[in-house]
Amino acid sequence: MRPLKIRQYFPITATVCRITDGLSIAMGLFLALHWRPELDRQAAMLVAVTAIVAMFIIGECLGMYRSWRGAASEKEVVCALLTWGCALLVLLVLGMFSRFYDHLSRGMLLAWFVSAPTLMLAFRTVIRTLQRSLRAHGMNTRNYAIVGVNPLSLQLAQNIERNPEIGLRLVGFFDDRPDERIATLPPEYGAKTGGLKCLLNLARNGKIDTVYVTFPMRAEQRIRNLLTELSDTTASVYIVPDFFVFELLHSRWSDIGGLPAVSIFEDPFYGIHGIVKRLTDIVLASFGLVLLALPMLFIAIGIRLSSPGPIFFRQKRYGLGGEEILVWKFRSMRVMDNGPVVVQAQQNDPRVTPLGAFLRRTSLDELPQLFNVLEGSMSLVGPRPHASAHNELYRKQIDGYMLRHKVKPGITGLAQVNGFRGETATLEKMQGRIECDHQYIREWSLLLDFKIITKTFGVVLLGKNAY
Repeated sequence: MRPLKIRQYFPITATVCRITDGLSIAMGLFLALHWRPELDRQAAMLVAVTAIVAMFIIGECLGMYRSWRGAASEKEVVCALLTWGCALLVLLVLGMFSRFYDHLSRGMLLAWFVSAPTLMLAFRTVIRTLQRSLRAHGMNTRNYAIVGVNPLSLQLAQNIERNPEIGLRLVGFFDDRPDERIATLPPEYGAKTGGLKCLLNLARNGKIDTVYVTFPMRAEQRIRNLLTELSDTTASVYIVPDFFVFELLHSRWSDIGGLPAVSIFEDPFYGIHGIVKRLTDIVLASFGLVLLALPMLFIAIGIRLSSPGPIFFRQKRYGLGGEEILVWKFRSMRVMDNGPVVVQAQQNDPRVTPLGAFLRRTSLDELPQLFNVLEGSMSLVGPRPHASAHNELYRKQIDGYMLRHKVKPGITGLAQVNGFRGETATLEKMQGRIECDHQYIREWSLLLDFKIITKTFGVVLLGKNAY
C-alpha cells in the first residue's frame, strides 16, 4: 500500500494579519502622539503593548485569525471591529484601575481608537486584494473534487467558478453510476472524471485537497460508505445537503444537546448581528429626526391648515413575528381606513388630499415612522409593513407570505428599490415584492442596508409608482 501524501498548509495569511494588526495599533498611536509630542511616550508604549496583547487574545477567541477563504468580506470586517471593540473595553477597565490614562489626553486616545481600526481594515483590504489577484492567476489555490453528478453539484461548481477569489481549482466530477443515470455536464466541464475508486486514489496521493459530497439526503448508506473510504485520506470532506429543494430563509446550524440541526426558516438578526442592526437604527433614526425636525413641523402645519382631520394617521399593520403594531404616518387622505377592508391608493385617487399627493409622491408622509424605529417596532430597512387587512388577504394566496414577518418591517426595503414601490394592483406584483423580501432576509448584511438606503433617495426623487 502506498503511503499517504500529506500537503502542509501554513497559515501565512493569519500570520500576516497578526503582524499588520499589531502595526496598525502601534502606527495609530504614533500618529496620535505626533500631534501631542509632549505627552508621556512611555505610558503610550505600555498602552500600545497592552492593546496588541488584548487584540491577539480576543482575536483568537472570536476566530478573527481563522481562514476567511470563501467568506464575505463584510463578515471579516465586522469580526475585526468587534475584536477591536472588545480590546478597547479591556483597556478602559485596566485604565480605571491603573490610572495610566492620566498621562494621556482624551483627544489623543479618541484619535487612536479611530485610526487603529482604520489602518487594520486598510491592511486587510490590501491583503484580500492580493489574495484575489493571486488566486485568479492560479496561485495559492487548492484542488477540489465533487462527488455526484446532479443539479446540485453543477450549481456548486458554478458558484465556486463565479468566485475565483476563493482559490479552489476543480479536479473533476466523480460518480459510480452509469452515464444514463447522471445529469449531463456542460461542455466546459467535459465528461465525468471517473468513479469513486479514482477519487480515492487521487485523494490518497495528495492530488485532491477538498471533497464535496452532493449525493441526495436519501442516499444515506452511499454517503456512509464513501465517508468510511475517505477517512483513509487526508482530504477535507464536506457534505453539501440538497436543501435547495426547500425554500431556505437564512438557515443556520444549531446544536440541541449535541445533536446538530439546521434551520429552514430563520431570521438573520441574532447575536452581534441583531445588536449592530439595532444600534444602526437608533443612531440613524435619531440623526434623521434632528435633521428633519423643522421640515416635519412645516408638514404638520400644512396638514392642519389644508384639510380637516388629525395630523397623524396610525394604521394597524403586522410587525415582527406577526404581532400587530401601529405605524405612524402623516395623514395624506380624507379617510383613514383601518378596518377589515383597506383599499390601496391608486393613481388620481379622490381620497388623497392635494398636499397628501405631494407627501406620498415624495414619501414625506413616511417620516413619522422614524418614531417607530426608535421605539423598536420598525427598522430603517426591512419588508414594508402592509395593512393588516392586506396581510390576511395575501397570506392565503402567496406561499411563504408570512415569512416576511421574521424580521422587523422597514421604512424602506429591497422591494421598494427594485420596482415594487407603491400599489400592487395584481397578484404577480405582490409576489414579486414578497420574493424581494425573502431575498433580503436571506442575504442581509449591513452593507446591503446602506445600499438600499442610498438607492431609496433615487427612487424617491423619481417618484415612480407613488400616489
